[in-house]
Amino acid sequence: MTAIVPPSECPSCNGVLVFINDILYCKNKSCSEQQQKKLENFAQKVKIKGLGPSTLEKLSITQIDELYHLEQEDINTAIGDKLGSKLFKEIIKSHEAPANLLLPAFSIPLVGNTATKKLANVCDTIWDISMDTCTEAGLGPKTARHMVDWIEDNVDLLSRLPHSMTFEKINRTSNQAVVCITGKLYTYKSKSVAAKILQDFGYEVKSTVTKDVTILVNESGIESAKVKKAKASGVTIITNLSELIGDQQNGYTS
Repeated sequence: MTAIVPPSECPSCNGVLVFINDILYCKNKSCSEQQQKKLENFAQKVKIKGLGPSTLEKLSITQIDELYHLEQEDINTAIGDKLGSKLFKEIIKSHEAPANLLLPAFSIPLVGNTATKKLANVCDTIWDISMDTCTEAGLGPKTARHMVDWIEDNVDLLSRLPHSMTFEKINRTSNQAVVCITGKLYTYKSKSVAAKILQDFGYEVKSTVTKDVTILVNESGIESAKVKKAKASGVTIITNLSELIGDQQNGYTS
């Protein structure tokens, strides 16, 4: 039986590969493939439409800040006038992205939407993040260390970006509304994720239509037993969660 010998070099940059928890990783921060994936993740998280892998390759950029130094003419030359005009507008629009979207977009290890949401509760800007504020927010020590170290290592990058670095505070509702979800959801990937978001906005969530339920979410439109009971009880029925919490899916789901 022939033994399988794992590669020792990254196929993209020839950097040394290291085993971490039985998975091979390239530790070269200048690896072109890593930079490409980070740019793709950034574009997706801050909602820049039209900035996929092929477009990034044509633009020949490797760092996030380079994206914001592109001129309209540079983009048009790379992808054409029509697409270039649309993409340039998307990039300008992304200047308004709050820290809630930026932090998950930076590909910081262990820092995703959940950690960012916790930080938004105790910090006004990214510059307020420290080990103390991370602890206050409830982040674990490893996540906090990754977060603080990344900011310290990327002060120059952050200063070159056009964003305000300000957290957008979530407007919480009163705790009077009690919500029940029935059927399949289309705005969120699962009921558990939707329930967490609703709770963050101050809603109480029940699994059944009890006498204190005031709102039933029925995105599927199916006339289930819960829907019939809700109608009989005079419960408000909505067909889209955005009616309660706005379009928050990309910014606050985990």
